[in-house]
Amino acid sequence: MKKQSEPQKVVNLEDAPSTSGVDNTSTKKGIYLLPNVLTTGALFSGFYAVLLAFSGRYELSAIAIFAAMIFDGLDGRVARMTNTQSEFGVQYDSLSDMVSFGIAPAVVVYSWCLTGLGNLGVTAAFVYASCAALRLARFNVQSSAADSKNFSGLPSPAAAALVAGYIWSVQGLQQTTVLSGLAAVLTATAGLLMVSNLKYPSFKQVDMRGRVPFVVMLCIAMGFVVVTLDPPRILFLMAITFAVYPLLLQGWKRFRGIEKSVLGFFSGRGE
Repeated sequence: MKKQSEPQKVVNLEDAPSTSGVDNTSTKKGIYLLPNVLTTGALFSGFYAVLLAFSGRYELSAIAIFAAMIFDGLDGRVARMTNTQSEFGVQYDSLSDMVSFGIAPAVVVYSWCLTGLGNLGVTAAFVYASCAALRLARFNVQSSAADSKNFSGLPSPAAAALVAGYIWSVQGLQQTTVLSGLAAVLTATAGLLMVSNLKYPSFKQVDMRGRVPFVVMLCIAMGFVVVTLDPPRILFLMAITFAVYPLLLQGWKRFRGIEKSVLGFFSGRGE
């Protein structure tokens, strides 16, 4: 007689534990629509910036990168305000940032003016893109234990603002070797600032649902007016100011320390 075949065990893959350590419960039930729609908007803006660069429309490419910054600034705040945070949203936002603020600025600036610099242009663009990837990876690893008030290293949207703002600001000028060299230096510097240990304010402690004095709203309105006077150069100047802010702060603290030491020295001798 033939032996009866033993019943095979059926493994339910849906109930199997995740090997990546990420809880799959939220993805089984679905994903939150509103914050992820905004993240998709940021992703599309970065993708479209690359397509515009391939067509030689660099000014619109820079504008598309700034549009991605608006979407990126909204998705996280909307998720926190509506209590729709999820692990899926965190990972999706990180991948979107890599495309919009890592790959897109590097491709746009290389297509615009770095091609004429040969290997130097390739190096500057790759330094930026690789540093953006390292910056985002470090942020993902340290996000649970990081200081919520400060970012470690220049945030990738601010670095993208440096590159895109420069491209947008000099569009009316004739492209020269000097402009290309400045673009290479700026691109590489923005990349290195992303992986630095400089502390940048995160503005996450700002309560968007709280009440503010009337003068605050007046200042915000005046800020929009100032930006409309010359959007490319004003935004570029704001990006530069934010990028050098920790350096200026450290310089001021050292100056104050030296000043106090000198005053203390002379006051001690006067006694």
